[in-house]
Amino acid sequence: RVHAPAETAPDAGSHRGGQPGLDHHESASGRDGGAKKSGPQSIGKSRGGWTTKLHLVAASACDVVTWSLTPGQAADGPEGRRLIEAMGGPQEAGEVALLMDSAYEGEATRELAEQLGFVVVVPPNPQRKQPWALDKLRYRRRNEVERLFRRLKAWRRVFTRYDKLDVMFAAFITVALMAEALRLR
Repeated sequence: RVHAPAETAPDAGSHRGGQPGLDHHESASGRDGGAKKSGPQSIGKSRGGWTTKLHLVAASACDVVTWSLTPGQAADGPEGRRLIEAMGGPQEAGEVALLMDSAYEGEATRELAEQLGFVVVVPPNPQRKQPWALDKLRYRRRNEVERLFRRLKAWRRVFTRYDKLDVMFAAFITVALMAEALRLR
């Protein structure tokens, strides 16, 4: 005896999401416009391996004005200039010193800061033919920012960079900066 195949109902398979093997709540990876796991990562290879640089402008040991992330192999000068431009000139009357690490001692960075009205305090490279005088009393205060970096690196998720994407890493850095600012007040 031969059996004829049963006629399929018009809605057959519609409860399965239209794809064989999937229920209507399931979908193949990326098929339904789900979140993509790609975006800016600011991870770059330098002498120490895969790294990310954190550039920071701070008004004191707990008051961060602006910051950014760059890949480990990126030069410091261009990002420093971008942060200084984003910050704008001093909002106070009188002298406002801009204490910078020696990685930012390039002519372009110093000139930009002076044009915006800052008093630039950065040690000259010892190889410079015409070094400038360094205000050592003011430069000692840069230690406050270095201590802020040390406190940030005490957060394991910051110094190990578990996050792939910049947006997640930046969010946690923001949380760590807020926690440190509250702790120091």
